[in-house]
Amino acid sequence: MARREVERREDRESFVLHTWPYKETSLIVEAYSREDGRVAMVARGAKRPRSELHGVLQAFQPVALSWSGSGEMKTLTRGEWRGGLPLPSGSALLCGFYLNELVLKLLPREDPHPALYDAYAAALAGLAGGAAQAPILRRFELVLLAQLGYALPLAVEAGSGAPIDPAARYHYAFDRGAQRGAPPPGVRWPVVRGATLIALAQGRLDDPDTAAEAKHLMRDVIDHYLDTRTISSRRVVRELARFDEEPAATGGASGIGTPER
Repeated sequence: MARREVERREDRESFVLHTWPYKETSLIVEAYSREDGRVAMVARGAKRPRSELHGVLQAFQPVALSWSGSGEMKTLTRGEWRGGLPLPSGSALLCGFYLNELVLKLLPREDPHPALYDAYAAALAGLAGGAAQAPILRRFELVLLAQLGYALPLAVEAGSGAPIDPAARYHYAFDRGAQRGAPPPGVRWPVVRGATLIALAQGRLDDPDTAAEAKHLMRDVIDHYLDTRTISSRRVVRELARFDEEPAATGGASGIGTPER
């Protein structure tokens, strides 16, 4: 039986999505590379204080990673912090974790999408810079779905191709698009205003009601493609929201705020 060729990648522009402890001194790293997509690798000895990788494998920071291997799990051979991007904080940090979860749970391994990588880096920069969170998250969600082959037709009605009427209400049929009126009986497709579909397509989410409706629409669509998987960061946001609602006298205010998810 022929041996599989060992792949070697050098100084790949990347972000670390998540790490897990592995044995006593090592880590399992899920990284997102612009040229290679999502890559899993073992970082041997990375937990040792004197390791060259110690402190490099942090989320939301640009890094250059090198690895080798012939299977799905590679071996990380070198990592270099590239810096230049402020860390998101508060609710923006929770939004960053949400972006990472979307990439981890929807993007197949070793399936490169440079346009999606660029959208991810731009979203992190916007969050860290204090930009409005709702447009950033919706923009990234739309790019992610489009890159995966699930682009949302938001400007025209499904079937007829007629332009979306901002004054009408539509149900959004997964894998098809917006159809005028309520969904068929027993079908739980999201219902949304035409004005919201148009605003989402144009990235105009200044109106709070429109932003809220767009968020719920995108949540339903993403959940459809997640199937049985769940987004853990949503649960964290709900718990923080309940915590913030407690009276200040009880010490319940977290000061983080509720991120736009």
